[in-house]
Amino acid sequence: MGLGLSENWATLWEAFADAQPDHTAVVIGTHKQTWRDLDDRAARLATALEERGIGVGTRIAQLMYNCPEYLESAYAAFKLRATPVNVNYRYKAPEIAYICSNAEAEVIVFHGSLGERVTEARALMPTVTTLIQVEDGSPLVPGAEWYHDVVATASPAARIERSGDDTLMLYTGGTTGNPKGVVWRHVDLFGALGYTSYVTAGIDVPTTPAEVGAVAAQLQAEGKSPVMLCAPPLMHGTALFLAIGAFVMGGTVVLLGGRSFDADELWDLVEENDVTQLSLVGDAFARPLNAALDASEAAGVSRKLETVGRIVSTGATLSADQKRAFQRRLPNAVIIDMIGASEGGPYALSMTMPGTEPPETAVFTAPPNVVTIDPATGGVLPRGSETPGMLGAAGPMPRGYWRDDSKTAETFRTIDGVRYTVPGDFAIIAENGTVSLLGRGSVCINSGGEKIYPEEVEVAARLHPTVIDANAVGVPHERFGETVVLVCSVSTPTEADDVIATVKRTIADYKAPRRVVFVDEVYRAPNGKADYRWARETAQSASD
Repeated sequence: MGLGLSENWATLWEAFADAQPDHTAVVIGTHKQTWRDLDDRAARLATALEERGIGVGTRIAQLMYNCPEYLESAYAAFKLRATPVNVNYRYKAPEIAYICSNAEAEVIVFHGSLGERVTEARALMPTVTTLIQVEDGSPLVPGAEWYHDVVATASPAARIERSGDDTLMLYTGGTTGNPKGVVWRHVDLFGALGYTSYVTAGIDVPTTPAEVGAVAAQLQAEGKSPVMLCAPPLMHGTALFLAIGAFVMGGTVVLLGGRSFDADELWDLVEENDVTQLSLVGDAFARPLNAALDASEAAGVSRKLETVGRIVSTGATLSADQKRAFQRRLPNAVIIDMIGASEGGPYALSMTMPGTEPPETAVFTAPPNVVTIDPATGGVLPRGSETPGMLGAAGPMPRGYWRDDSKTAETFRTIDGVRYTVPGDFAIIAENGTVSLLGRGSVCINSGGEKIYPEEVEVAARLHPTVIDANAVGVPHERFGETVVLVCSVSTPTEADDVIATVKRTIADYKAPRRVVFVDEVYRAPNGKADYRWARETAQSASD
């Protein structure tokens, strides 16, 4: 792709800072940060981390809500050639400890309000030696240092030569077991997010970091740069990837400042910042966004949303009725529904142009680099085959999963000399490229874009003293796509709320079941394996 060893995001971000120092890089709620300030603060944090023994390959865990410190600490990690690691702020102490221990993180940067969980997790993450706390009104955790003091007392780090082989790690839920760390090299991210952006825009791919900065500055000066508002938080990884893509085009990234999704805040930010692109996760975001606009109209308030030219949904399907609702309010917007994954993609696209009728829900088209793979033979199926296959995408992709060779071999497959990322979604691709999604070949639950694997819900539920056995399944939900229902057997009559409370004491609240269905016995196959089809049918029939 032309940049060689300079295909490193710290080097490229430094080029953006040099080319347009006073341009706003990021807006988080009411806070705006220029490239000059972002680069300076990241450089100071890099010095402080280096003084604490952090260097090439060190993992730095990020346990934060949306805040300037999140991007600063990621940038500082890139500058040091270290590896940032996302940690879901909804996680409880055992889950935080698992991520940090599995990644062998040596640093954790966290919001003070999450300090009790960090303290509880300390004994279970022995590799963590440096705790840096972001101020949010909570007392300083014993053994931690204040982020603002660490930055203020350090001098900016000198710029160094770096490698495109440097990495970031994105932890993602799987279908069974614990979350896995997806390892992306900077050079592969450049291919997926930078190179693709240039080609799509018809721009010659720059060959040096200075040219990357110059192209970004030129696009910004010509008014061609995006103002990207990402509704999902930075800790999901999607927002960071979108930020990278927007920065390449000289753009500004806008993020919500609140700690829970607020549709009115999002629309306020659209108006205040002349947002041109929205990124969201299916109906879980679309429904409250459209409901907020309904309420505004009923109150006689007219929103100025004409600047929005693109809406992109990924991670969960965007229904046709929500697309139509957007079209009524944002008539200039192209609506793009994508099927993607932390491991790569996109695997399928659905595009609705302004003034056209959106396709039916879940009708997608496969890009040319996407195939289906026969689960029986491991070979690529021809388009038009009626045999269900696993979706696979060629192109820039991660190295694999952190220290999980078997899962890496299962997901990242080389067939006839081509490497594909195959996360496990089954589909049929017609000759014309139309994709019929059949669902994941596993039992993973997708609730509002969050992956929830049943095993951890079931283990948590069995901690309740009366629960004998349990299966967790996803059932259809209008807003979130799926919601978690627990089918369980108990030794004595038990309140559903008590079981749910037990689950919430161990794992994140969003993973807990919304409903509990009690049965005399949880059906299992003769080999002891759970029958999730039975459990799902039982859960659905109980709600009919």
